[in-house]
Amino acid sequence: MNKLVSDQADGLRRLMARHSGAHPTRVVALVGSSPMVGATSVALNLGAALAQQGKEVLLLDETGGAQSACAIWNIQATGVWADVTAQRLSLGAAAGRADCGVLVMPIAEADRTPDSGSADLRALFQGQVLLIDARLDSDGALSPLAAQADDVVVILRPQAASITAAYACIKRLHYVHALQQLRIMINGAASLPEAQRVQSNLASTGSRYLALALEPAGCVVTDPHLPHAHQLHRTVVEAFQTSPAAVDFRRIATELLVWPWRPRTAASHSQCAVATIAV
Repeated sequence: MNKLVSDQADGLRRLMARHSGAHPTRVVALVGSSPMVGATSVALNLGAALAQQGKEVLLLDETGGAQSACAIWNIQATGVWADVTAQRLSLGAAAGRADCGVLVMPIAEADRTPDSGSADLRALFQGQVLLIDARLDSDGALSPLAAQADDVVVILRPQAASITAAYACIKRLHYVHALQQLRIMINGAASLPEAQRVQSNLASTGSRYLALALEPAGCVVTDPHLPHAHQLHRTVVEAFQTSPAAVDFRRIATELLVWPWRPRTAASHSQCAVATIAV
């Protein structure tokens, strides 16, 4: 099936779902543009905020390790991804459930290969939102699972090194997956104007040099409650509901649910060079 027919079929499926009263699962891949930008924190807090709104949420944890979603929330899945793809267990039965209600499924390195990652996520999960704490490969590419996302959100901090790394990450994702649109989220902003300035500069650079639409996905302000919540193995959305960051995460979660649906594009395998932009 060629790309045009594939995009038309996908659009028709979504249109029929809307008119039938059913809503297709929105899949969002959250990508840390570089280490220590807080991508996992964003994934956990957005998941908790969506669950507070009554949404059934699944978080696929591709990162692993001591700072992964499963580790922070002390979650042990009852099955593995192979159980799900082989239909031995449903996703709901295989995943662990956090106290806030979010289902969490670890995705091991072996599950990120083209063969094991080719399962249709929307066929496996019938909830409202599927978040992926995405891990890029050595070429800067998404896993086969994360490549199914309706929206790819690149997370960065408003510092020069992080902005430069984010643009390099965006450029690789654009060329490897032939993406025409990405979203950018600023984490740890001193203020909304600072975040808007960074987003505007990135959007202008992406449009000028890549013909790429970079849409804002919101910002989260610096908040001392965030590390405190982390120490408690909880999200700031759960632990400190009136804190500035918790308010930001709930706002982003609400906006995420009404982002325009966009057709997904076929992947390409081009490589690109790293570019630098001014802060």
